[in-house]
Amino acid sequence: MTTDDPPPIRRLSEWDAARLRDLADEHGTPLYVIDQGRVRENVANLEQAFHAEAISYAVKANTVRTTLETVADTGLDAECASAGEVKRAVEAGFEAVRYTAVNPPAADLDHVVSLSDAVEDLDLVITIGAADTLAALEERGYDGPLAIRVNPGVGAGHHAKVTTGDAPKFGVPFDRVPDLASDVLDRGFDLVGLHAHAGSGIHDEDDLQAHRELVARMGELARDLDHDLDFLNVGGGLGVPYRPDEAPLNLDRVASATREAAGDLDATLGIEPGRYVVADAGVLLTTVNTVKPTPETTVVGVDAGMTTLLRPAMYDAYHEIRSLAPDADDREATAATVAGPICETADVLGRDRPLPAPERGDVLAIGNAGAYGYEMASNYNSRPRPAVVSLDGSESELAVERETLSDLTRLEIEQ
Repeated sequence: MTTDDPPPIRRLSEWDAARLRDLADEHGTPLYVIDQGRVRENVANLEQAFHAEAISYAVKANTVRTTLETVADTGLDAECASAGEVKRAVEAGFEAVRYTAVNPPAADLDHVVSLSDAVEDLDLVITIGAADTLAALEERGYDGPLAIRVNPGVGAGHHAKVTTGDAPKFGVPFDRVPDLASDVLDRGFDLVGLHAHAGSGIHDEDDLQAHRELVARMGELARDLDHDLDFLNVGGGLGVPYRPDEAPLNLDRVASATREAAGDLDATLGIEPGRYVVADAGVLLTTVNTVKPTPETTVVGVDAGMTTLLRPAMYDAYHEIRSLAPDADDREATAATVAGPICETADVLGRDRPLPAPERGDVLAIGNAGAYGYEMASNYNSRPRPAVVSLDGSESELAVERETLSDLTRLEIEQ
């Protein structure tokens, strides 16, 4: 790596505290901040390591319009899991879109099929994970390229809830793929690829070994099919270090291992990272509203909670938390449990964290919030969703407005 190469990870300590405080003052909290420059750096890291492979961005990681436009401008393709994501990707300027349908609702298929004819020069591939979806596409008159999502029986990821490669919900069972491929061709469809995905947040050696096993199985399957494919996509899920003492992935090593596991292919090998592109490009800012000493811990109540950042409650995920108080370095450290305003015991963003003695009005920053942060925000407890600010160099702009209490009932019909 030369001195001009972007660093492999951006730690929470590297964000400019004064600038983040200014953004919190200007826009209020809770507030997501996404750095488009870091998004580009992460894409550059991926392209340097996976230079021979096709890279698609897993749109579900972050669909904020400015972020999608940034990724589209780098030249990556888009991988989408819903009609809404396809719509967002097309409107953001992606020229090549793969719709990976997971038990797709009829309305999703209607929209995506209509786009295949309505959007000029759109390179659209629909990936099916069940024979039923093939029949549904045939009923709608779809005649574009298809790929098959395979269940290779190999899963990995940071939590059981995001391990997909061995879950029956995802993909066609490995041994049934040749028969489905023959059926696709017999019905006159253009079978262009195979797809599989081990899971999300692949980071440790066990996860990487599972990823290599999945790739090896998929490479074998691609060679055994009596049909030439354009691509073999082996998914994404590349993890990032959420804890400050964790090392980042060695992308060159992962890329080499992926190529080696795939073996000789006539098809292009592809990956679809999402988290790696955006996670460390985003932080969540939140303001302390309550400091409550208890016999067990000091509870630090903040205005962000599980409706703002769901991952800790959903996956027991760890996110680093940093005080942005100007005099933070002069305060004595306190073991704090950072909790939100939601009426749930699960509404905790971090337990027993060493923080400079917190005070009401302090702004805290929560790291690695660019992936699956704003995407999973909800209105539970009738709480409005937060605003999003986009940074690009010295410039900043509001990318998503903060919801208001009036927005919560905007779609409701008065009787």
